[in-house]
Amino acid sequence: MTDLLTSQPLPDSHKSFSGPCISFERVGLRFGNTTILEDINFNVENGTIHCLIGPNGGGKTCLARSLLGQMPHTGRITINWPAGKVIGYVPQLLDFDHTLPITVDDFMAMICQDHPAFFGLKKKHHDAVTRSLAAVGMESLRKRQMGQLSGGERQRVLFAQALLPSPDLLILDEPMTGLDEVGSSLFEDMLIKLKNNGVTIFWIHHDLKQVKKMADFVTCVNRKILFSGSPADVLTADRILNVLSREQAFPVNL
Repeated sequence: MTDLLTSQPLPDSHKSFSGPCISFERVGLRFGNTTILEDINFNVENGTIHCLIGPNGGGKTCLARSLLGQMPHTGRITINWPAGKVIGYVPQLLDFDHTLPITVDDFMAMICQDHPAFFGLKKKHHDAVTRSLAAVGMESLRKRQMGQLSGGERQRVLFAQALLPSPDLLILDEPMTGLDEVGSSLFEDMLIKLKNNGVTIFWIHHDLKQVKKMADFVTCVNRKILFSGSPADVLTADRILNVLSREQAFPVNL
């Protein structure tokens, strides 16, 4: 089953990608008198998987939203685009009224067209949506209501919408929440394919074993940067245990 799902081609897989590099320079963020982020300095190289880790409440999501332009901040975030300027974003959760009669197709229509979703998916978008849903193993459930999907299935749909149009920069905020082993394997395969196409992937994640397996670079944030570098260099057992041992939700099985 896993091989069947992961063998699906990505949308526009023929496209020649060239993802951006990103520079964070003295980035800070405050809510009232509370400091969320302080003096954040690091770079994300183009065409790499760069993981952002750290304890809950350490500012990871705020940093990602600052990158998306959704939160005011001090300092500078520079995205150096060599070619396209398409950003795909997968949030940790989709917060919506589960009683709304919105199908998967309706949700995808809201993403890719100005035409109201209740009029249906336009024919010109049908093939692209089909490819995106097939890539995440959700094409067979496209007529099912979003509220009837499992948490893992909704995460797959969120990933599918991030592929429309094909992204040059993909920002992921804990995208594997609720996924089973098959879904997790599917995501891993897709991220490798995207990286091989030159997409820059900025990925908030908590599973350090998977980070060591997948990431080219990793940065640990807890209000400030605690460490940054290649997983082989910085993800030592002693360092993780010393920094994050009090964070019960943060796995330390290396």
